[in-house]
Amino acid sequence: MQGRLHFSDDDPLTRAIAPPPNESPEDRAARLYAEAEAQRISDEIDEFLKNDRAAWKKHKGLFKLLLLGQSESGKSTTLKNFQLTFAPQAWRAERASWRAVVQLNLVRSVNAILDVLTHELAPTTTSPVSSPHLRPSTNTPHSNYDSDSSTHHPNAVDTKPHSAPSLQFTSHHSLLKLRLAPLRRVEADLKRRLGAATDELAPDVSAFSPSVSASSTPEELMMATPFDSSYHKGPASEESAGSTDGHSTLDNATEVMAGCKDDMRELWGDPVIKDMLRRRKIRMEDSAGFFLNDIDRIATFTYEPSDDDVVRARLRTLGVQEYKIVMEQNAIEDVAREWLIYDVGGSRTSRSAWLPYFDDAKAILFLAPISCFDELLAEDRRVNRLEDSFVLWKSIVQSKLLAKCIIILFLNKYDLLEKKLKSGIKITKYLPSFGDRENSATVVAKYLHQKFRDQQREYSPEPGRPFYGYVTSVVDTRATSSTLASVRDGILRHNLQQADMV
Repeated sequence: MQGRLHFSDDDPLTRAIAPPPNESPEDRAARLYAEAEAQRISDEIDEFLKNDRAAWKKHKGLFKLLLLGQSESGKSTTLKNFQLTFAPQAWRAERASWRAVVQLNLVRSVNAILDVLTHELAPTTTSPVSSPHLRPSTNTPHSNYDSDSSTHHPNAVDTKPHSAPSLQFTSHHSLLKLRLAPLRRVEADLKRRLGAATDELAPDVSAFSPSVSASSTPEELMMATPFDSSYHKGPASEESAGSTDGHSTLDNATEVMAGCKDDMRELWGDPVIKDMLRRRKIRMEDSAGFFLNDIDRIATFTYEPSDDDVVRARLRTLGVQEYKIVMEQNAIEDVAREWLIYDVGGSRTSRSAWLPYFDDAKAILFLAPISCFDELLAEDRRVNRLEDSFVLWKSIVQSKLLAKCIIILFLNKYDLLEKKLKSGIKITKYLPSFGDRENSATVVAKYLHQKFRDQQREYSPEPGRPFYGYVTSVVDTRATSSTLASVRDGILRHNLQQADMV
């Protein structure tokens, strides 16, 4: 007969689980609470480990790509091009959700002009105009990154007023300002609908002109783009966006903009306004999210965003945003059909968040805006933007953590570089090492391409590391689509070679 398992009183397990002798009701209640709390924590740990394993399995096999570069270098625009090129059906399904963003970009530009006009029309005062929307150009010679120059010049800005006849404003300008006042409310409503982080970094524009300064820097919050993905929700739906007098926020914005269309067009086309902006060294055409030339098309009840509109639309990226793109058409069978792309905020306050995302990254696409040779960082007026790109590039290519990672360089905003140089701006003023070379976009791009290549060769921990550099204008969707296809196929072939599969 099988004996029954029996624990003696001296058994250590029995002693461990037995309640203490002479336990009071209060002690018993406390003990049971502690045991329940310990079980709850144990269950949470088990659930965390379960979810962590599930996330690892979910991401296993995904191709991880990081988009890096300073703020406004074109990272989010490049991401849109990835979506447009490789996931066109998903792109078309989400395209209409960018309508409010394009409207906000247009209204913000108009209000930026009105900020300056308001100051000009005010009685003579020494107080500066305040607008968070403006990024004037600089007069900053000899950037610090130019190690080949014979002299080293700190970034300095010429703030001397230029003698010129007074601007000839009339009562009609005051009337335009009054008639366009409802756009202030439209901007506020659209920002509220889209999210709290629709504000841009507020550059300190006071140094560009003795009578222009910026408002305080907005609070930095995460802002997801309207495109839906496995990890992000788009902006609030029209039904949930709130309503006034039975109309949605978006309907109200459209109605006001349509009513102000003629006045907006007249403001932007006014020669006195153009002269005012020129004197302030404000180039609206070069700013992200520029739609002032499309007022007649956008400020209508029937407006629907085009592909180009979505690519050009601007929402600032804060923090790190993750997107999973399923390649609807893949050149190399089903290899790496799903890509995990991280759009990383490029402002200096966001760069501390980059490092954790370097782990297991297969490739980095680094964007350096080469048109910014005469501009300063909005968040740090002491640093030239092109210089900042070189510093960032050096830190990326010399990282041992990224020694096996494919790094692709986009020398971006070639179109704006070409426009600046054709306007008569001499790059030698900002880059003495350029010497007496031809002051053309083609020659400048070739020169900077070689500079970035030299830095990689000098600082890379991997001897013989291949250099992948492209001159781009990512707002040109057709050309960028072709470039991205080449980049994707090259990346996949490189990874297959690394795995000894080809």
